[in-house]
Amino acid sequence: MASDPQSAANQRIVEDLVSRLRRRQVVGSRATALETLLVLRQVISKARFSNIDQLTDVIRSVGRRLVEAQPKEHSVGNTVRKVLHHIREEYHTASGPPAVESSFSIAKFVLQGQPRRQTVIPKSEARVPLKENDPDDPDSFARVLKPVLMEAIQDVFDELETVYDNIAKNAKDHIHSDEIILTLGMSKTVQSFLKSAAHYRNYTVIVAETAPSFGGREMAKSLSSAGISTFLVPDSSIYALMSRVNKVILGAHAILANGGMFATSGSLLAATAARSYSTPVVVCAGQFKLTPLWNLYHEYGALDFGDPSAVLGFEEGDLVDKVDVVNPYYDYVRPELLDVFITNYGDHPPSSIYRLLKETYDDEDNEL
Repeated sequence: MASDPQSAANQRIVEDLVSRLRRRQVVGSRATALETLLVLRQVISKARFSNIDQLTDVIRSVGRRLVEAQPKEHSVGNTVRKVLHHIREEYHTASGPPAVESSFSIAKFVLQGQPRRQTVIPKSEARVPLKENDPDDPDSFARVLKPVLMEAIQDVFDELETVYDNIAKNAKDHIHSDEIILTLGMSKTVQSFLKSAAHYRNYTVIVAETAPSFGGREMAKSLSSAGISTFLVPDSSIYALMSRVNKVILGAHAILANGGMFATSGSLLAATAARSYSTPVVVCAGQFKLTPLWNLYHEYGALDFGDPSAVLGFEEGDLVDKVDVVNPYYDYVRPELLDVFITNYGDHPPSSIYRLLKETYDDEDNEL
């Protein structure tokens, strides 16, 4: 198989994304998930397999390669796990007894809140039976299964394409008139959520600038240009202002199995300050950020660091030799500091994340 032209083509497709992930040319959880899905679709369309185990082995090997290229971008592994979950669902549906409804059945996770078409299959269009390891026609298994797999992957594409809109559509139910909302950094999910609410409510947003990346400046500029009353403040003001804040709205980099999350540095400060004033903390994030992993790093952050000179310049002289300067990208925020996750398929408390993971991925894929 190594010399197979299709295998070589697949290898080139995978290695191209591996290279871009390593160079951080693909940035952001959603963009990374979309790129991963594009590669998996091409790999599946070109792959040769005679049974389900061969297909899952191909996908898992591609997944491992991509995850190793950028292990801190959790949406890569999440996307691979979701595709594997769909592959098994389609296989069990297609190889089961004939049903009244369409042989295409997407995962329960994708179905939540989304009524799916039900198709009565005429007897004249009886489903072609799946036959694994057919010695007379080794490609028959792939030929029958590939079309439904392509449709399943397209549904995942559609989910990712509409994730911002589906999270933002209920914003007016969470934000009320004359509220003061605090957020920090630049999150496209939170940005679309706040802009959607502004069509129905007049409210004020306080944006912490999140030094040293200063993503909050971009967020404040965007919200202000949309006509939302916006104030940009330094991170050091968060605790002092919290007594005036009605709600904290944060984005997430990854939602972990215990209901905690990795989020932009400064999120832990905001969530802790909010807890001391009993201010609700709401997290806006697509369900593709659910990851079956736990925080295996230290208690307060993820093991992902930026350039320390952005925090303390090397021109500081003797001081640089006497301190360890770190510039973490993400905080780890414990589940007890969070009130609710607003996702593209509904609202969930941190305690329900583990159940959602069970519905979204297969246990055997937790470790790719």
